[in-house]
Amino acid sequence: MSKPVKNLITQQYASMFDGVTGAVIVDIRGIDANTTNEIRAGLAEKQIKVTVVKNSLAKRAFAGHDLEPVNDLLDGACTMVYPTTEDASAVTVARELIDWAKKVKELQFRGAVLDGITFGPEDIKKLSEYPTKEEAQAKAVQVVLTPGQNLVGALLAPGRNIAGILKTIQDKLEAGETIAKAG
Repeated sequence: MSKPVKNLITQQYASMFDGVTGAVIVDIRGIDANTTNEIRAGLAEKQIKVTVVKNSLAKRAFAGHDLEPVNDLLDGACTMVYPTTEDASAVTVARELIDWAKKVKELQFRGAVLDGITFGPEDIKKLSEYPTKEEAQAKAVQVVLTPGQNLVGALLAPGRNIAGILKTIQDKLEAGETIAKAG
């Protein structure tokens, strides 16, 4: 391959992976073409892309990029699986690939990178159990709001208790019962 072609491919990788902060590296050797196409189509529905990369050119493209730690995982035939939107993340990718690995036994994990942190092949399952960005934000909001909800509940409780007592007195009086003075 000529140097200009290599430079073009490197530039293509740099633009293709611009903004991508996480990816899972897999080995799809041994998987027939129909199954590979099925995996690609299934992942595409979830805003996840599958790209076979030329290792040396990808390493050049990722230098100084969020995906630079991937370089340690690029050895032999590698396929990068990565999210194409902000709605998906490397956690989502790992979850989907774990499901595919149950169906396609030949699918082998090489590792993953998420926000500069490298995960080995044995850590992909752990990565899939991390909360996604949206799940983490929801938990943070819940943590922030819970004390306020508890405070409002505590402030309103005496009023509710008085209202309940008054309602009971009203019901008894309407029923013709007399209310005895507590002594």
